[in-house]
Amino acid sequence: MLPLAGITVITLEHAIAAPFATRQLADLGARVIKIERPGVGDFARGYDERVRGLASHFVWTNRSKESLTLDVKHPEAQAILKRLVQEHADVVVQNLAPGAASRLGLSYEALAPEKPGLIVCDISGYGADGPYRDKKAYDLLIQSESGFLSVTGTADEPSKAGSSIADIAAGMYAYSSILAALLQRQKTGRGQRLDISMLESLVEWMGYPLYYAFDGASPPPRTGASHATIYPYGPFPAGDGKTVMLGLQNEREWGAFCEKVLLLPALAKEPRFSSNSKRSAQRQDLRRLIIEAFSTLNAEEVVRRLDDAQIANAQVNEMRDVWDHPQLRARNRWRDVDSPAGAIPALLPPGSWDKEEPRMDGVPALGQHTDAILATLGYSAEAIAGLRKANAI
Repeated sequence: MLPLAGITVITLEHAIAAPFATRQLADLGARVIKIERPGVGDFARGYDERVRGLASHFVWTNRSKESLTLDVKHPEAQAILKRLVQEHADVVVQNLAPGAASRLGLSYEALAPEKPGLIVCDISGYGADGPYRDKKAYDLLIQSESGFLSVTGTADEPSKAGSSIADIAAGMYAYSSILAALLQRQKTGRGQRLDISMLESLVEWMGYPLYYAFDGASPPPRTGASHATIYPYGPFPAGDGKTVMLGLQNEREWGAFCEKVLLLPALAKEPRFSSNSKRSAQRQDLRRLIIEAFSTLNAEEVVRRLDDAQIANAQVNEMRDVWDHPQLRARNRWRDVDSPAGAIPALLPPGSWDKEEPRMDGVPALGQHTDAILATLGYSAEAIAGLRKANAI
């Protein structure tokens, strides 16, 4: 039995942050009922058509869920939703526009008196109060507000992260907070409200640059794919034009790098490179020396020397390389899951279980489970047809 078997999550979600959180709850066995707008659904369904006609974002964050279509502005649909919550929900998750859940009667304050064990997780851009409470928030905007853009990119131009890190951060904190609330409920019998802010989630991830710039000090510079304060740490070209990524963390590794990789053992004792801070300050001179040493080697030879010296290194993979990554293949990390477009590959969630595999069910079609869920609430086929005619579902 998976850890969250028997837990039911009702979620009014869209985009990435909330769907990523609830998909991980589903991975652990929770029943996740996703409320979607009739005929339209989660707007992330329409982001692109890259996965055999399905949206890449949606496929990633919505497997193992049940899709129930409800027009939550329709009185009959509201009654269904409230019954679902009161009769079945252990957790309610929402990342609707600010104030929308309260207007629907789905705030913790409205639900808790009748269901004190309920956990309500609200995910928003800036949190439940403060001057930015009602401000719209998208991933790029939070990357900007959090200071992430100011330290990412090149010296000439800031750059956003290639994935939705603000959404992912908020989703991870929502997921872990819900797990903690479920543990606490086992001790106290009571639920609680969780207030997850995308801004606060990403600012937490900015801890090192923030402290580096503490008390008015200069922030770390933007250095592209290189590390801002550790050197050598980043991409270097080999003689065949291919790029090798490498990183050093301490003086022992610096000595091994000089002796076994660069074949310049005297460089390890060079005063201007005798500490990380000095190497970082002199990175342009040191980079020239490294590129010169690599110029007679192809990338494979550079990697062989790095491995022999136990210096961390990596290939600069593209997406097609990751799909066929030998380590993921050797560890059997891919599974096929069902979808409206047929079977598609999905990566097992990080972490391995001795006796259980995570739940890896299909990606739902819009409204795929509506009739079955309503039937469990006692609605007949005729009543469901009436709700559909009235555009409630």
